[in-house]
Amino acid sequence: PPAASLDQEWKEDSFFSVGRMIPDVNHTILFELVKALGAPRLFVQLLLALPQDVCRSELERLVEYVASETSPSDIRFFLDVWWEVMKHKEGQEDATVSMFSALVRQHGSESSLDDGLQPPKRFKGDPGSRSDPPAATSLLVVLIEGLKQTYRSIALPRMRCYALANLLELLTVCTELEPEGSPLPVAEYLDKVSSVVSLWTSDAESQFHHRGLGEKVKEAERSMSLLSTAKLSREELFFGLDFLCSLLHAWGEELQGTLNSSEELCFESYRLLDILTTFGKKLVCFSETRDLGEDEAHVALELTQITKDFLQEISASLKIKDLDTSLVSSVAMIIIEQKWDRHVEMCSVFASEKTWAFSKDWVDCLVKNKALFQKPELVLKLLETLVNFATFHQDKEARELQMRVTKAIVECYTELLLTDKNKVISGVLASWGGSGLSLNLQVVMEGFQEDLNVTFNQITKSVSDEGLTRAVASVARLTLLYPEATVKRVCNLAVVNLGVHHFLAQILCSFPALSFLETHDDPGRPRSLVVRCLEEAVWGRLSTAREEEQFLEFLAFLMQPSSAALLVSPAEVTKAFVLPYLKSDSAQIELSLQILSKALGIPSCSEEHWIKSCHPFPLLVSLCKLLDGYTKYWHQTRDQLFPSLETKDLVLNILCQLCEVVRPETAPSPELWVQSLAWLHRKVVSLDWTIGLRLKKLYGDHFKNEVPATLFEICTLPEEEWTSQPLPAYGLGSGLLAWMECCCVSTALRDTMLTLLTVNVDNPEEVNLFSKGFLVALIQVLPWCSHSEWKRLMHVVENLLQRQVLHVPYTLEYVQYMPLLNLRPFACYLQFSVLFLRGFQLLCSSSCSTWLPAEAWLHVVQLYCGSLTDLLGSVKSAAGPPSHPTEDRTSAQEVSFICIQMFCHLLHVAAMLPDKGCSEPLVVVALEILSQYETFSSADTSPSNALRRANERHFLESITDNVSDEVLRGTLLQKLSKLGA
Repeated sequence: PPAASLDQEWKEDSFFSVGRMIPDVNHTILFELVKALGAPRLFVQLLLALPQDVCRSELERLVEYVASETSPSDIRFFLDVWWEVMKHKEGQEDATVSMFSALVRQHGSESSLDDGLQPPKRFKGDPGSRSDPPAATSLLVVLIEGLKQTYRSIALPRMRCYALANLLELLTVCTELEPEGSPLPVAEYLDKVSSVVSLWTSDAESQFHHRGLGEKVKEAERSMSLLSTAKLSREELFFGLDFLCSLLHAWGEELQGTLNSSEELCFESYRLLDILTTFGKKLVCFSETRDLGEDEAHVALELTQITKDFLQEISASLKIKDLDTSLVSSVAMIIIEQKWDRHVEMCSVFASEKTWAFSKDWVDCLVKNKALFQKPELVLKLLETLVNFATFHQDKEARELQMRVTKAIVECYTELLLTDKNKVISGVLASWGGSGLSLNLQVVMEGFQEDLNVTFNQITKSVSDEGLTRAVASVARLTLLYPEATVKRVCNLAVVNLGVHHFLAQILCSFPALSFLETHDDPGRPRSLVVRCLEEAVWGRLSTAREEEQFLEFLAFLMQPSSAALLVSPAEVTKAFVLPYLKSDSAQIELSLQILSKALGIPSCSEEHWIKSCHPFPLLVSLCKLLDGYTKYWHQTRDQLFPSLETKDLVLNILCQLCEVVRPETAPSPELWVQSLAWLHRKVVSLDWTIGLRLKKLYGDHFKNEVPATLFEICTLPEEEWTSQPLPAYGLGSGLLAWMECCCVSTALRDTMLTLLTVNVDNPEEVNLFSKGFLVALIQVLPWCSHSEWKRLMHVVENLLQRQVLHVPYTLEYVQYMPLLNLRPFACYLQFSVLFLRGFQLLCSSSCSTWLPAEAWLHVVQLYCGSLTDLLGSVKSAAGPPSHPTEDRTSAQEVSFICIQMFCHLLHVAAMLPDKGCSEPLVVVALEILSQYETFSSADTSPSNALRRANERHFLESITDNVSDEVLRGTLLQKLSKLGA
C-alpha cells in the first residue's frame, strides 16, 4: 500500500492509540506469543527499531517478565533475545520490519510511552520491584541485569553454558577488551562456521537441526560476525566482570564436571569454551596495557586465574572432532556462491586449499563464479593448485578437468588490468621460472606452438598504435602459459622481421614483470630472463648488417627507462653481450662495442652509476689494449681477427664516455680509488704512449702527461703537467710526429698543442724545415687515423695555413693561362688541395713504396676523399649561393677555377695510386666536384662564359683521357660530355 495510506491507517486504526509508539497490548500475551512462535529474531528487530528510550523500556519489561516466576522456557527465551541483540545488524531486516522502522522514524518524535502499567505474568500481578543497575542504563546493562536477576533459576548445564557464553560475548565485543580492526583470520573463521554447522547437524535438540545447509551456514555466519554497536563504560565493564566472576565461582566446578563427562560438545558448550579462551587472552592483554585501579586490577587478576583454571580442567579430548573436508568445502562454496560475509576472503581459501580442489562441485563453483576470482593473488593461488593437481594426476579424466580449470583461470587472468597481469606473471616466474606452467602442466603445451605462431603472425601484420593494446593482451596470455618461449619469439621476430622491432619492444616493455632475475645454480649471480632469451634466440645468429642494426635498436629500447620498470638494465646487457667478447680476436667484438656505446648512453637510474658493477677498470684496460692494437693495424696477418679501423672511433668514444662516468664516487673509498688508478697506470704504461693522454680526465692530478722527449723540442710544455719518457721509436727529428699524434687525441689537446707549438716565422729556414717535416709527419700518421682523428688534423692544417706558419706554395701545374681572378679568399682551400697532392706524391714515391701495405690504400683514399668533400663544402659556403651573386661575394668564375684545380689534383692522385681497387670513392668525389663546377659555371653571366666553358671542358677532357683506371675514366668522360649539353 502507498505510504500515505499506511500513515493514515497507523493513526486511525483502533488497535493503535493515536500518539502512542506501540499499541496498548498485554505484554504477557506478547511475550508468550513470541516465545511460542520461536521468533526472538523478529522480536529483536522490531524492538531495536524503536527509539532508544522506548527500546530500553520494553527490554526492561521483558526482564521483569522473565524474572517473575521464571521457567526454563523463560530462560531460553531471554537468552535467545540476548543472543539476537548481539547478532543484530542494520540492513538485514525483511520488508515488514523495514516498513515498521520507517514509520517509527517518522512518528518517533510525536510518540511517548508512559502508560504506567506493569506487565502481568500469566495474568498475575506485579512480580515485585527491581534493584537499579549501577549508573548506566544502556540496553547491554539491562541484559546483564536481567541475567543477574534470573541466574539462580538456571539449572540446566546447557542453559548455563548459553548464559555464560552470552555474557562473555557481550563483555568481549562491546567493551574495551575488543581491540579495533582485528577480525578472525579467514581460515579460522571458516573452521568455526563449519564447526557450528557440524554441531547443529549432529545435535537433534538444536533449533537448526532440521534446517538446510545454506540456512545453517547463514546463521552460523551471523554468530561469527558480532558487531559492537555500543561500548560499555569502564564502570559498566567492571560491573559485568564482577558478575561474571561470581557466576564462574557459582557454576564453574559443576560445569567442568558436566562438560568432562560429556561425550561431545553441543553448540552452547562449544560457544562457551571458544569465547572463554578468547576472553582470557584479551583480558590478559587488557590488564597489561591499561592503567587500572586497585579494585579493577584485583577483579581482572582474579577473573584471569578463574578462566585459566576452568579451561585447564576441561579434558583435552573434549574438542570438536576433525571436520569432514567435504563439509568445510561445501560451507566455503555456499558462502562464495551466495556472496555472504567474507566471501571475497573465502575465495582465497577456495583457490589455495588443495584437498578440495578438482572435485566436481569445486570446478563448477569456480566456473560459475569466475568474476570473483579476477584478482592477481587469486589467479596465482589457482595456478598453484592447478599445478599441484597436475603433478599427481595424469589420467584422461584429470586432464579434462585440467583443461576446464585452465580455461577458467585464463579467462579470469584475461579480465585483469595490465598491472595486475604483471603481478601474476611475476608470481609465475618466481614459482616456476622461465618455463612457467609448461614444465608441470602438459595441457598447456597442447596447441601452444600453433597459438604462438598464429598470434605473432597477426601481430606482425598489424603494427600500429591501435594494434598495440590488442597485441599486448595476446602476448600477456602467452606469457602467462610459457614466458620463456614467448619472449624468445618476440626477440627472434624483432631481429628477422623488417621494421617491427620497435613495435615488439613496446609490447615487451609492457611487461615489467619480465625483468625477473633467474638464479639457477648460482644464487649469488642472478641473471635476467630477457637477456638469457636474447642470448639463446638471437645472439650469435645475426647474419646481416640489418639484423645487427635491428638487434641494437631493439636492445636500446628495452634498456630505456620509462614509466614502467627497466626491462633489462645496461649493466646486465654489458655483462652478457660485452665483457665476454671484448677481445680483439672475437667475432662479435664490433657489435659488442656498439652495444656498450648504446648502454653508456642510457642515463643511470640511481645516484650510483651502473658501470660500477661491470668491473670498470678491467674494462678500461681492455679498451686500451684494443686501441694499442690499432697502432699495429696494418702489420697484422690477414687471417688475424681485429675490429676494423672504422670501429676505432667507436672505441675512442666509449673510452671517453667511461672516463666521464668512472669517477672517484664509484669507488668504495678514496684509498681504493687511488689504488685502482695506480693499477690502471701500470697496465697501460707498456701500451702506446698516446693512450695515457686519453685517460687524463680519469688520472686527474695523480699522473702527469707522459710523452716522447722530442715533443719538448717543438713545444713549450709546462713541467708541472708534462713529463718525458724514453721511447726508442721517437728519435731525432720525431717531435712533429709526436706533436701531431697529440693533436689526434682530443679536440682540447689539439687546441693545446696549437697554442704550445713554437715556430719562428721570421726565420725562413725554420719555416721551410717545419713545413717539410709537417708533410712527412702527416703522411706517417695518415694511414692509422680514424675519421675523427683525421678531421682533427684537418683543423690543424687549416689553422696553420691561416696563421701562415705552414708554407704550402701553389704551383701552376694545371693552369693553362694566368687567371685574372681574386683567389685570395680561397687561398687556404687551394693550398689544402696541393698539400694532399704533395702528400700522395711522397706516399707513392719509390722511397715509400714498401712502407704502406696493400690493404691500407683504400682507407687512405677514403680519408682523402672525405677531406675533399669537406673542402668542397667549405668552398661552396664561402662563395655563397651561385644563383644570388652580390657585389661583396666572389663571382662564380673563382669557384669554377677552384673546382677545376681540385679535379685535376684528384686525377693526379688517382694516377699515382697502385691498382688496388680504390677507384670507387674517387669516382664519387670527382663527380661531386664536376657537379659543383657545373652549378657555378652555369651561374656565370659574363659575355665570355660560353667560350670559357668550352675551353675548360676541353681541358678537363684532355686531363681525364690520361687516367689509366678505366672505370674512373669512363664515368668522368661521360659526365664531362653532358656539361655543355
